[in-house]
Amino acid sequence: MHDSNGKPTEQLPVLSQASIPAMRDKKKTVKAAKKHTARFTDKSLFINRELSVLEFNKRVLALARDNKVPLLERLFYLCICSSNLDEFFEVRVAGLQKQARNGALGSGPDQLTPQEQLHRISQRAHRLVKHQYKVLNEELLPALAEEGLTFPAPQQWSRQIAEWASTYFDAELLPVLSPLGLDPAHPFPQLTNKSLNFIVSLKGKDAFGRDTSMAVVRAPRSLPRVIALPESLCGAEKRFVLLSTMIEQNMAKLFPGLITKGVYQFRLTRNSDLYLADEDIADLRLALQDELNSRDYGHAVRLEIDSDCPENLVEFLLRQFNLGQQDLYICDGPVNLNRLQQLPDLIERPKLKFPPHKPASIALPTFASLRQRDVLLHYPYQSSDAVVSLLESAAIDRKVVAIKQTLYRTDNVFADALIQAAQNGKDVTVVIELRARFDEEANIALATRLQRAGVQVVYGVVGYKTHAKMMLFVRREKGKLARYAHLGTGNYHTGTSNAYTDVGLLTHHKAITGDVQKIFNQLTGLGKVASMKKVLHAPFTMRVNIIELIDKQTRLALQGQPAVIKARMNSLNEETVIQALYKASCAGVKIKLLVRGTCALRPGVKGVSDNISVYSVVGRFLEHSRVYVFGHDDQSEVFISSADWMPRNLYHRVEVAVPVLDEVLKGRVVRETLDIYFKDNQFCWSLQSDGRYKRRKTTGKSVNAQEILIKKLS
Repeated sequence: MHDSNGKPTEQLPVLSQASIPAMRDKKKTVKAAKKHTARFTDKSLFINRELSVLEFNKRVLALARDNKVPLLERLFYLCICSSNLDEFFEVRVAGLQKQARNGALGSGPDQLTPQEQLHRISQRAHRLVKHQYKVLNEELLPALAEEGLTFPAPQQWSRQIAEWASTYFDAELLPVLSPLGLDPAHPFPQLTNKSLNFIVSLKGKDAFGRDTSMAVVRAPRSLPRVIALPESLCGAEKRFVLLSTMIEQNMAKLFPGLITKGVYQFRLTRNSDLYLADEDIADLRLALQDELNSRDYGHAVRLEIDSDCPENLVEFLLRQFNLGQQDLYICDGPVNLNRLQQLPDLIERPKLKFPPHKPASIALPTFASLRQRDVLLHYPYQSSDAVVSLLESAAIDRKVVAIKQTLYRTDNVFADALIQAAQNGKDVTVVIELRARFDEEANIALATRLQRAGVQVVYGVVGYKTHAKMMLFVRREKGKLARYAHLGTGNYHTGTSNAYTDVGLLTHHKAITGDVQKIFNQLTGLGKVASMKKVLHAPFTMRVNIIELIDKQTRLALQGQPAVIKARMNSLNEETVIQALYKASCAGVKIKLLVRGTCALRPGVKGVSDNISVYSVVGRFLEHSRVYVFGHDDQSEVFISSADWMPRNLYHRVEVAVPVLDEVLKGRVVRETLDIYFKDNQFCWSLQSDGRYKRRKTTGKSVNAQEILIKKLS
């Protein structure tokens, strides 16, 4: 095994199957497990989380090259890769840089120090960015040109196009641009996070006799990044000009009388994470608003710059932002690839996009029908209308006396129904997570709106994000109060429910709804840890419960009985859970995992994880469901959850995992969220023991899990 530099890494420990003797009683099993625990703490058994993030983005970028994907969707995946990298630098790299400045040591299970991680990240991220622009310039732009969709370079502009561009610049761009000459009276400006900027090299003296050689021009975010040329100038083609090109070509108009020697676009990425000292918070909303005001001006993390920019200007910018060479990323094209997402909206070419998908409508559940049977919903194949309809009907149902709901990211559909319920005299309580990353401002505005309508709004628990997806209805039936609940893996958002795969459960089960009520009481009030009957509850018992469920399968395997673990999630990084999976593998438990994003577990290591397979499916829809299955066939215990197996979810968030008790629905969950994905040979990747991913090759019949589910459920 080799690291990212090609150097051999420390040899992984090897455990033989015979090293754990077949034992029949629990006491001996536990003793043997403890004996081997030390083996599973070896740092070489864990993949670094940040490097795993970059591996995920390589899989996303691979879809930009996939000819099975419609062309404009390929461009979309290129943009998503760019957007993902932005957030990666804003949060993850920024955090590592802060740790490095503070002299922190390695803290993750892989024990890499912040400096080591930053070095490896820089190497891989530079390769990834270089690959992005190669895909754009050598594959996507030529393919678009074949479809008559072009970005003509200025030297290819006809006289008519040049005249139109000049007129457009004068009318639409010039009035909102503010050039800033750099001199003693005009120091280098404070640039906002991820804004498009230009460094301009000048020659000559201005009207005041000032002799300045440099200026900075900022492009406001209000300006469109992709501009369509009029059809009268395009002939049979549809032509576009990037905002950066338009500004570069007309930059001399901003500096009349001076010689414009060069114009080079650049973009600065800043630390965008929010830091709140929990012990000093008197009002979470006010504290968060103060932090948001400074988010756009955090510590500089990354500099992206035009590939044509001279070395002296590059060095000048690096000094201004106190960045080094490893923080510099050369762009052979627009510095913000994500802005190309605007292009598909400007083009009416259905064949270049995925066929329209309309989620299937199901019979809308009622409280009466839920008393008879639970309902399972699988997004985006089935519509979220069922949940919205139940909430809207509850808002006007005279028998409903209370509604409680958690909101992490949402839209107006749910907010409107909650407001209507409050206006109709229901007791409505909403737990809003103000710190949902990059949705903080929207959630503050939502909280204010709900409060003004009479909704009781709670911000959860300081220091613990409320990430659980729960809705509870309390209804008076025959003189008694009855409870109904919805629990899911995704947010209450009708938009994302059409693009993310998630599952949700509507239930009247007394023990489950009782557990949900206890969690709401804990979030809004005070008290000790509540005892749960059915629901797994983080940050208190979920991690322990998961390890107990894994250990149960370990004991069954050691007793010679069938033992199976299947699970899917976004990320798997929690060290003790991975150690429990390693022990289970050594005992003979067959473990199959579907992990979309980061995974710290190394599968296929001899004597450690021989029985573990890890797959990742990256396709049309964003795989977002969290499902855990412990046990074989009819003996299995099946959970749907809001939680990944990560430290932040299991230790620092309020999360739930709810069992699916109906046997028919259990079968659906396993088939639709796991088994069909393990057979996918179109968009499925297999994790190798060295941390790299290998795309599964098509052998025999083509299996596209998402397309199969579209046909089956939609």
